[in-house]
Amino acid sequence: MYVTHDRALTAPSHDTAAVVAELRDRTEIIDALHRFALGQDLKDKELFASAFAADAELDFRPAAAKWGAEPPLMSGRDTIVTTVLAMFTGRVDTTHQVTNARIAVDGDTARLAALVEAQHLLVADPAVHALLKNPYAVDLVRDGDRWVIRRLRIDNTWYTGDPTAIFG
Repeated sequence: MYVTHDRALTAPSHDTAAVVAELRDRTEIIDALHRFALGQDLKDKELFASAFAADAELDFRPAAAKWGAEPPLMSGRDTIVTTVLAMFTGRVDTTHQVTNARIAVDGDTARLAALVEAQHLLVADPAVHALLKNPYAVDLVRDGDRWVIRRLRIDNTWYTGDPTAIFG
């Protein structure tokens, strides 16, 4: 599930073209997760949707299980975008920080592991919040010159605040 290779690049260092291609892929792969995060934070439907493949899955169940919630598996880009943005827009402000990215590329598929800190504040009462530290396991596919998320599994290491006030 997580990427644990002992180095970042797999292209031979003497093959400049292969190294450049791999670096481009890695940049586009992490950009998919950045589009996911910033799209939510800005409530930008187009940016958020651009992170996902049409047949994407978003699995927030492992994280939600930490506080006893049982959300459904979200399937399909349109469902994910509509559900998440409807849950937050006008009600919850979010900020996401993406770090510790590890990437494994295999042709037109890739895996990404990252650590994401997600702050959620109720717009009506910012004192009500939930700060989550979440390991992400992401499967991606190539989409032309960019990469998109096919499957995103969000776990939770710890949280503070009241996730039930944010997520229900």
